[in-house]
Amino acid sequence: MKKKIIIIAVLLNGFISFSQEHFKHFRVSPVLSQTYIPIATNEGDKTVIVPSFGLDLEYWFNEEWGLGLHNDIELETFEIEKDHELYIEKEYPVVLTLDALWKFNKNWVLVLGSGVEFEKNEKLFVIRTGIEYEIEFGNHWDVAPTIFYDYRVNHFNTWSLGIGIGKRF
Repeated sequence: MKKKIIIIAVLLNGFISFSQEHFKHFRVSPVLSQTYIPIATNEGDKTVIVPSFGLDLEYWFNEEWGLGLHNDIELETFEIEKDHELYIEKEYPVVLTLDALWKFNKNWVLVLGSGVEFEKNEKLFVIRTGIEYEIEFGNHWDVAPTIFYDYRVNHFNTWSLGIGIGKRF
């Protein structure tokens, strides 16, 4: 009986070690997106859609839960309306958020976190929520369409639609 327990323990230990070697905890993903700013103006337009570039750095504790540092820069200068008359010029704002990641299905990842928008004229507190759909295509590479909603407290909100190419390490 003692030999059976030892054999089972050795096999279980080998299986756990083998499983841990194949799970990659780190994921890096550059993201290209378009950010919809519903109250912005840009040379008279009432709505602005700004191209954005992002870099997501993620650490996954296991296959279900992770943390992500999601960084975005909006690649355009634009104005936003404030108090229905005053316009504030935004010059290439950078948004940094620390997000909880929950893979609630094989490919679906729910994102929830907060951070800061840094810009020459002001800093804003941001609450972010979003969803990603990771499609793995081999050697720990994936493509992930994303939708994010950023709420800037007491200010304005944005929607982003993008696509990232991820690599797990």
